Amino acid sequence: MLNFDFYNPTRILFGQQRIADIDKHIAKSAKVLVLYGGGSVKATGTLQEVLTALGERTVLQFGGIEPNPSYETLMGAVEIVKQQNIDFLLAVGGGSVIDGTKFVAAASVYQGDARDILKTRGGVIKHALPMGAVLTLSATGSEMNNGGVVTQKDTHTKSAFFSQHTFPQFAVLDPTKTYTLPARQLANGVVDAFVHITEQYLTYPVNAPVQDRFAEGLLLTLIELGQQAVHNPTDYDLRANLMWVATLALNGLIGAGVPQDWSTHMIGHELTALYNIDHARTLAIVLPAMLTVRQDAKRDKLLQYAQRVWQITEGDEQQRITLAISKTKDFFNGLGVDTQLSAYDLNESHIDTIIQQLSAHKMVALGEKREVTPEVSRQVLMLCL
Repeated sequence: MLNFDFYNPTRILFGQQRIADIDKHIAKSAKVLVLYGGGSVKATGTLQEVLTALGERTVLQFGGIEPNPSYETLMGAVEIVKQQNIDFLLAVGGGSVIDGTKFVAAASVYQGDARDILKTRGGVIKHALPMGAVLTLSATGSEMNNGGVVTQKDTHTKSAFFSQHTFPQFAVLDPTKTYTLPARQLANGVVDAFVHITEQYLTYPVNAPVQDRFAEGLLLTLIELGQQAVHNPTDYDLRANLMWVATLALNGLIGAGVPQDWSTHMIGHELTALYNIDHARTLAIVLPAMLTVRQDAKRDKLLQYAQRVWQITEGDEQQRITLAISKTKDFFNGLGVDTQLSAYDLNESHIDTIIQQLSAHKMVALGEKREVTPEVSRQVLMLCL
C-alpha cells in the first residue's frame, strides 16, 4: 500500500426530511447565497424547503448554473458575493452546482485572476468561503470531496481543481429529492459513480485489499441496483443505496493508498467541452476502449475485476479480460447509455481535434503510470468509433 493522507471534514446529514437540519449547521448571523441550476429545485419544492430551513437569515439566490458549470456564469455569482458581503454559500442541486459553488467559494476571496484557480488545479487557493450542499442528484460525489470541474467556454477547456479549503462543511443527502429525476440523469449517475470507482481500482496491485474490497463492493452494488433504481423512481431503499454509493465512490476512501488512473475522465472532459456530450456518457464511451488498449498494463487488476465483480472464472486470462470489458460495456448499454462516438454523430474526422485539445491542455502523460500519450489516446478514440 502506498503512503497517504486521508482527510475529510464533511458532515453528512442522510435521510428523509434532513433539509430542516441545516438550520443547526449555519450560523444564525450568516448572510447566505443559495446557488442552484435550472428551475427543477423550484418546481419540486426543494428550494422552498431550503429557504424555510434558513429561517430569518438574510438569503440571496443565484440560479442558472449549467450542467457543466461555466467560468463565465460562476463569475456572476462571485460578483454578488463580493458586492453583498456574503459569508456562507449553499449549493442546492447535483454535482455541477456543487462544483460551481466550490469555485465561487474560492474565487470570491482570491485576490488575483480567478482563472488562476483553474490553471493551477487549485494550487493558488489559500482559503475559501464556507459552504454546504443539498444534493438532488446522485452521481459525482462532489458533496463529500474537495474537488470541482469548471468549463471555460471561450477556450473549450474543462479544468479540475482541488483544495483542502473547498470541502463542504455539510451535505444533506435525502434520497427522496431524486424521485423526480428523469431516467437519463439517473442512468448518468450510475455510470459516473461506476467509472469513478474504476479509475481508482483498475490500475495495478499494491497489496491494498481493504481498498480493493471496498471498491468491489461498491461496483457490485451498482450492478445489482443500477437498472432497478433507474426504473423504480420512488423506491426509497434503491435511491438511498445509490446515493450513498455515489458519495463513497469519490470521497477519498477507496483511493487512499492506491494508484489512480483518471485518463478516461481527461479524454471525456474534452468530449464534453467540444461537443457538449453529458459527462457520464463520455465516460461510458471511453472506459471500455481504454481498458482494451491498456489491458497489458492493467492485467492483474482486470483479472481480479473479472473474477470478483463479474464472477468470470472460466477461460484463459485473455478470454476473461475480454469478457469483463464486454460485460462492462453491456452494463452501460443496459442503462440506456450509448458507448460509441457514432451515437453522437462523431467519426474519425473529429479525432484530430480531440487530440489537439488534449495536447493543448497538457494531457499528454495520463494514467496511473503516465503512459497514456496522445498516440495512446488516439488508439482509444479509434476504438470508440
